[in-house]
Amino acid sequence: MKLRAEDVFRPGAFPEYTYISRKSSISDLSYEFRLMQAIKVSGFLTSLVGPSKMGKTILCEKVIGFENIVEISGADFEENTDFWKLVAAKAGLAYEGQFASEKKIAETSDKYTKKETFSLTKDKIIEYYKKKNLVLVIDDFHYAPKDKRMQVAQQLKDAIRRGFKAIVVSLPHRADEAIRQNADLSGRLSLINMEPWEVADLKEIAKLGFSRLEIKMEDEIAEQIAVESLSSPQLMQYICLNICTILEMSGDQDVQIGQEILETAYRYTTANFEYGDVVSLMKKGPNTRGKSRNTFLVKSGQPCDLYELIVRSIAENPPIMKLEFEDVKKRIYGMISDDCKKPTPQAIKESLAKLQELLHGREDIFKVLDWKEGVLYILDPLFLFYLRWGGGNK
Repeated sequence: MKLRAEDVFRPGAFPEYTYISRKSSISDLSYEFRLMQAIKVSGFLTSLVGPSKMGKTILCEKVIGFENIVEISGADFEENTDFWKLVAAKAGLAYEGQFASEKKIAETSDKYTKKETFSLTKDKIIEYYKKKNLVLVIDDFHYAPKDKRMQVAQQLKDAIRRGFKAIVVSLPHRADEAIRQNADLSGRLSLINMEPWEVADLKEIAKLGFSRLEIKMEDEIAEQIAVESLSSPQLMQYICLNICTILEMSGDQDVQIGQEILETAYRYTTANFEYGDVVSLMKKGPNTRGKSRNTFLVKSGQPCDLYELIVRSIAENPPIMKLEFEDVKKRIYGMISDDCKKPTPQAIKESLAKLQELLHGREDIFKVLDWKEGVLYILDPLFLFYLRWGGGNK
């Protein structure tokens, strides 16, 4: 049976036909082997750290199996969330409830019903996970409230000693103190740092997938897509799928994939990305309370304030997920007309700090960047791709 494009390129699911195994640059061991090794060690908690949209969940599905994973997000936790109640519910267990038992009274036809309540204990939940060979995966652990992260770490410390298996997933510059710097967990951690994808590895997704579909893909084109994919295999899958959709709609799969098709596919890929409100908020910046902002004339002749310049600078070539302050400043200065006054480095730094505060005070989709210790981290590659191709930076 001939494969369909949606069978081969799967941005939101396990990519059966285009799964690429990688090795760490500091080890000759594959990430699959390292994760398998980690979860086999009794009494150890696994800490899996890697950039957003880099395939951490796909790696867990490959090694553990979809049916053996119980996934929780850090966003599921609030200050008053009962950890074990949540862990039970995600596994399909009723944490507490009522049951009724009916008895017949001897030598009469009378019956009576007795109602009793039950509540699962932590020990019973742990035993259930062990019996069913389940592994708890806590994704985006950094989204949980800080105090809650410490409480969860304490609960996990006790549970792993009893054979409970858990993996905590987080972003690299947010490798949580609650886990990695917790003295109680010292010597009980399996640490796995997933590095960003290299262009060569991302290219393999395109080459392998298009080969399966019997569509010609030039090496140079595969490399261009890989660069625009911003180290994200998910984004690479998405772009490749849209190229196939364009070819299918044209009715000619033998057409050469060139720049025009690529740029059309990039724009189509952003169609379902919901970052319009994020970009609008970033350009608007914090409330000025009636004060007018300084504007700077860009080379296109348009006046922009500093927040608009920051947004534009992030989208500049080359696409990068981690910008040193000097890179941000250079990009901003490069956009401003030569004879126009430029913002001071201190003003840029203050605006970056205010921008982060503004974004992090809202829903998770707004948490697209971190300004930390002189480095601007773009947390979401899909957001940066949207800025570049979705009209968000016009």
